[in-house]
Amino acid sequence: MQVILLEDVNKLGDMGQIVDVKPGFARNYLLPQGLALLASTGNVARLNHQRQMIEARRVRERNEALGIQQSVDSVSVTLPKKAGENDKLFGSVTNRDIATALDALGHSVNPKKIQLDNPIKDLGVYDVKIKLHADVHAKVRVWVVAL
Repeated sequence: MQVILLEDVNKLGDMGQIVDVKPGFARNYLLPQGLALLASTGNVARLNHQRQMIEARRVRERNEALGIQQSVDSVSVTLPKKAGENDKLFGSVTNRDIATALDALGHSVNPKKIQLDNPIKDLGVYDVKIKLHADVHAKVRVWVVAL
């Protein structure tokens, strides 16, 4: 099933692209969330007409992401956590923990944009990547210390 993406969807495509997806994914997730439209002939014609508005929106979002990147790149976050033997944490540090710490410092970042390969389970210093836009990435230094 072909759909037109109305927003950037992680690991699928960027706004304005026509992509092939499984019918269940489109019907149960993309369409109800307002992330895509069916790629019918009428919607494709409407998309071609609205490409200029979409491009202007992408430029605006990219500029906002660049502004956020400049303010977030210099930020360092300290997360105190309980730790046991060999500096192992009781639990783990997730993207939500990092987003909450950034929010406390005045930098509002969606937790879904914070990219952790695996949750952090040890004390130490980590560089965490934040995908703010399709081609704008920021890095935050995360210090996990014992409580």
